[in-house]
Amino acid sequence: MDNIVKITGSKSGIILRLDPEADWDSIVKDVAEKFKSSAEFWGDAKKAIAFQGRELDEKQQDEILATIQDNCELQIVCVLDENPEREAAFAKALQQEKSGSASAVAEKTAANMLQNDNGTGFFFKGNLRSGQVLDVETSIIILGDVNNGAKVISKGNVIILGSLKGNVFAGSAGNVDAFVIALDMKPVQIRIADTIARSPDESPRRSKTKETRIAFWEDGNIYIEPLDKDVMSDIRLS
Repeated sequence: MDNIVKITGSKSGIILRLDPEADWDSIVKDVAEKFKSSAEFWGDAKKAIAFQGRELDEKQQDEILATIQDNCELQIVCVLDENPEREAAFAKALQQEKSGSASAVAEKTAANMLQNDNGTGFFFKGNLRSGQVLDVETSIIILGDVNNGAKVISKGNVIILGSLKGNVFAGSAGNVDAFVIALDMKPVQIRIADTIARSPDESPRRSKTKETRIAFWEDGNIYIEPLDKDVMSDIRLS
């Protein structure tokens, strides 16, 4: 059973490699035993986790996370997708020529962000719920929603291919060139470097319309504007 589950560390947290041939009950049992025996080592640290070796559906991911929680004090704050092949395929798809819509501009920006990060940016797939914090050293693309009460902290850019209703801190190391993009931008708070802003109030009619927007720093202020090619021409990808 020793080889059914392997636990390794990465710069973004924990990698859990699962034997693709093992039956599910054996995997869950081995996860429980390994994290129980290493509970003292992990303590109550907060870590992200990535799964490798086999594809897991949402129910299976939840079962693994619950098993970890039942057997140690380690806090798993998010699930990361660090599959290089999947990331490469996604980046290639983002680079396909599309119409000049705001969402297409956001997708192309996401691809450019990865290129300019020299491969150090990564994806998070899934929704961040209230109380969850995603803290990364690189730029990040989130394939899902950042819900109210959730928080994203990045030293680079943050691109959310979903709704932003929580908090985002981009350029956390003082990078004023960092920006935030969301397909539906309704945050509690956005911070870029040392500047903080809230989403502007909207009329009830406008609030029902999803509009891709970008938040960027300029002259000591954060501006939140609809994302189009004209705006992007004034923003430096970093």
